[in-house]
Amino acid sequence: MIRTLPPHKGYTLAFRIYIVLFYLFLFAPLIITCILAFNDSNFPSLPWKGFTLDWFMADGPDRIGLFHDRSNLSSIVVSAQTAFWVSILSVTVGTMGAFLFEQEEFPAKRGLYFLALTPLVIPGVILGISILLTANSLGIYFEDTFGLDIPLLRPSFWLVVLGQFSFITTFVLLVVSARLRKFDPSLEEAALNLGATRFEVIRCITLPFLRPALIGSGAVAFLMSFENFNTTLFLVGSETTLPINLYLQVRDGSTPIINAVSFLLIVSTSILAVINLVAGKRENRE
Repeated sequence: MIRTLPPHKGYTLAFRIYIVLFYLFLFAPLIITCILAFNDSNFPSLPWKGFTLDWFMADGPDRIGLFHDRSNLSSIVVSAQTAFWVSILSVTVGTMGAFLFEQEEFPAKRGLYFLALTPLVIPGVILGISILLTANSLGIYFEDTFGLDIPLLRPSFWLVVLGQFSFITTFVLLVVSARLRKFDPSLEEAALNLGATRFEVIRCITLPFLRPALIGSGAVAFLMSFENFNTTLFLVGSETTLPINLYLQVRDGSTPIINAVSFLLIVSTSILAVINLVAGKRENRE
């Protein structure tokens, strides 16, 4: 539609209906899940039977709330620890990769760049199976040949970190690279001409410029790791992450505590997204 022409009434009405239906489809399931977290029913579904905080606060014997459920609390801690290490590793390696591809010239640069993007197009199930089979094969080889039992090469916390890091770091690479393309190299050249070392230039000029991208990609990397299921499913050991634990509860039958967990995740991620948005706008104004 040409913006300079007056809008047609039928088009305007259809556009508004589309917007309403789109956001209704997007947010209605989340809103219903949040409401059911306070439903006084033993089943995580409608009908509504009254308001209660039991699925957060109850300590038995008939009901166990989230804050007294050791299984779910433990899985939340494991997911948070996993997401922390994955985000740290992904931001570090992804930023280094962005510097390599955006500021250096070397043979086969384009081919290696596209190769670095392949984890994003490989299904998570295939990625998880591939990492598991590779780790098991290496573990058997080291044990049979050298008599070494390497915990990293069997399903465990650190194998989950490695599996998630293998594709999340690619997302960080793309975000930081996009920001780095807007950087003016003459600022670095001026600093070098004034006697600054390469490390000082990166620390005092380049990294402050990249701060919004680093914060944003780090936050998204944390969330991607926290909610990852398909890759983690094949690599997890005895310490289950929250998505795996929720899957097991849904498969075996669950109480509305799963709605309580979902409510806290929705609220916390929304707060994190708002903080990230406000911080990004503040950085851009500065």
